[in-house]
Amino acid sequence: MNAHPTYFRILGTVALALLGFFLPRFLGGSSHVYDTLGTIASFSAMSYGLDIILSDLGEISLAHTAFFATGAYASAILSVDYGQGAWVAMAGAVLAALALALVLGLITLRTREFAFSLVTYAAAVVCMNIAANWDFLGGSDGIVGIPPLALTIGPLSFAASQPPQFWPFAYGLLLLTLYVVHRFRRSRLGQAALMVHMNPRLASMCGVDGNRVRLLVFLVSAPISALAGWLYAFQRAYVGTDLFDTYFLVLMLTGVILAGRRLLLGPLLGTALLVGQKSFFSLGAYGDKLVLGAVLVGVLCFCPKGLASLWPRAPGRALRQM
Repeated sequence: MNAHPTYFRILGTVALALLGFFLPRFLGGSSHVYDTLGTIASFSAMSYGLDIILSDLGEISLAHTAFFATGAYASAILSVDYGQGAWVAMAGAVLAALALALVLGLITLRTREFAFSLVTYAAAVVCMNIAANWDFLGGSDGIVGIPPLALTIGPLSFAASQPPQFWPFAYGLLLLTLYVVHRFRRSRLGQAALMVHMNPRLASMCGVDGNRVRLLVFLVSAPISALAGWLYAFQRAYVGTDLFDTYFLVLMLTGVILAGRRLLLGPLLGTALLVGQKSFFSLGAYGDKLVLGAVLVGVLCFCPKGLASLWPRAPGRALRQM
């Protein structure tokens, strides 16, 4: 009896995905529109890595700029210094992020709340200083000359040197990220993470190893942000220490909490609002940062459960189930 609702839900999801792919054309199809939507897709994927930690594990990680930058730096080094293609760069981004997440996860296993946030922020600062002072990572000048994104699948070859060509890659990464997050929250690990978050004592009584769950969730979240860094490196053709800037950290945090936690489309909607404002209604570099900070403070003070809490329950439930 549940077959028909499931069937219609799948059709609705596919229709929404197709509509999203053609959204740039509906908005005019200019290069600026494609570039903005590609950036929204990349930054949304970056934010979903943090969303898993913040919404499902209940911790505020301030190290996800490091995972984002790690993916970008690994891609730049492999493509520029070693002449490797985008697939190898992608694998390098994931492996580098996993290595960093393993080390950082082991260090922070026994920390909670404020201590966890402080340690993860310190780790991000250490990574930034290493990138700024190590010639292998380009030092303060960064790494330039990243070639256009090109992926080969059997006899097919796909390349992107302009924003319209780049959009399918960015949109594909966004859809993959949404699928991974959706499956994670329905998985045994996702349920265990929520239990560890909501009731650690009950989780322990049920035989759930909280430290192991925390480490595994960290290892799941890091590659998501790293893949966003991989894509962003090819989109910008340059990586530098500005990837560790607090702008990206505040953007991730605001994107996650703006719409509401544990909403599958929440980080996407939040990031779209923030990046859209900067792209189409910019107040200048400093003005945009003030808007970003003001939105974060306003949501935390006046609507801590996110904008979805102001809507009727049905839309919020629908966003969670997608």
